[in-house]
Amino acid sequence: MKHRIVVLGAGYAGAFAAGNLARRLSPADTEITVVNAAPEFVERMRLHQYASGQDLAFRALADVFAGTGVRLRLARVIGVDPERRTVAVAAEDGPDGSHGSDAPDGALSYDTLLYALGSSVAHHDVPGVAEHAFDVTGLSSARRLRERLAGVGRGGGVLVVGEGLTGIETATEFAESRPDLSVALAARGELGAWLSPRARRHLRRAFDRLGVTVHEHTAVAAVEPDRALTADGRSLPADVTVWSAGFAVHPVAAASGLEVAGTGQIVVDRTMRSVSHPDVYAAGDCAYAIGDNGRPLPMSCASAGFTNMQATAAIIARLTGGEVPATGLKYYGNHISLGRRDALFQMVDGSVRSKSWYLGGRTAARLKSGVLTGAGWGIAHPTFGMPKRRRRLATAPQRAGARVAA
Repeated sequence: MKHRIVVLGAGYAGAFAAGNLARRLSPADTEITVVNAAPEFVERMRLHQYASGQDLAFRALADVFAGTGVRLRLARVIGVDPERRTVAVAAEDGPDGSHGSDAPDGALSYDTLLYALGSSVAHHDVPGVAEHAFDVTGLSSARRLRERLAGVGRGGGVLVVGEGLTGIETATEFAESRPDLSVALAARGELGAWLSPRARRHLRRAFDRLGVTVHEHTAVAAVEPDRALTADGRSLPADVTVWSAGFAVHPVAAASGLEVAGTGQIVVDRTMRSVSHPDVYAAGDCAYAIGDNGRPLPMSCASAGFTNMQATAAIIARLTGGEVPATGLKYYGNHISLGRRDALFQMVDGSVRSKSWYLGGRTAARLKSGVLTGAGWGIAHPTFGMPKRRRRLATAPQRAGARVAA
């Protein structure tokens, strides 16, 4: 009887975790299934590049997991029952609206669940965002934005709402890739307020060089087809409005009975194990994890890396009777692309305050490109370094709702 491990989501956290589990656990004892709605592995950190018109290749998950023993189930997760240890799934609708046949509706049973469904754009209940705004948090939404931008002629206007990392990277990428467009960014506060003074000056020089207009201290209260309305009554014209004002997690976790934080993220212990259901782990944006500095880890690719490494290490150790190692959960700083030839890397201290030192320019851009390339390569080669003898389980899996001891 094999121990059934189900991984929900095949983004950076889920795909890497599934490959890592397959590398280190014996297939004689374990059965690993990945559930994902899309058939491709999407490099989310590159979606603003894709939306700007650049050609990017997306790897088929079937190819990524070929030869690993990992089973791929293409379906949407519509529910989790942690008491029965089942996941309800539904076949993803095709582009023509037809119901897919490769993943029929049904339920998957698990002995260990790794929840890594990530996050999507947060609308914050602002009128018109869902109907008229675009975003770059998923492949389908980025593709829709790409198609819309392709139809905008010279002199057209793009408004990016949100001064966080995604907003900055999107605005600068669009301005560099489409110099024929007028690009603006609406910031609720001061642009780059969290950066050190030198890094902030670098950021402003990049915006000036690329011709990006910045509307600081501007809260967008509504989005219409051809403009955004601000809280103080102004109108910001835009042929395309891109919404990047924060992220929200999938509501399935909160609806499942798992203990969640006010953000909807799954509350986990230091090993990424659910505090309410010990056979459930979480990694990536959906995990409410406390870092080594005593603060919740931010939703970021770096956090996804740390949390998935800790989760997989804990799962493997507990199943094989080993001691659970502690992976570092540190937040080192922000690495921000400013187009293809410029970037910023801002270090932070233990209190998440920016240090005076920063790295900028082409060196930072090359470093960011290397990080993205390395992350993509690691996902695409899950069997790299596959040990000849993978670890056997120490105990047989429990069934019929029995609990694993904490």
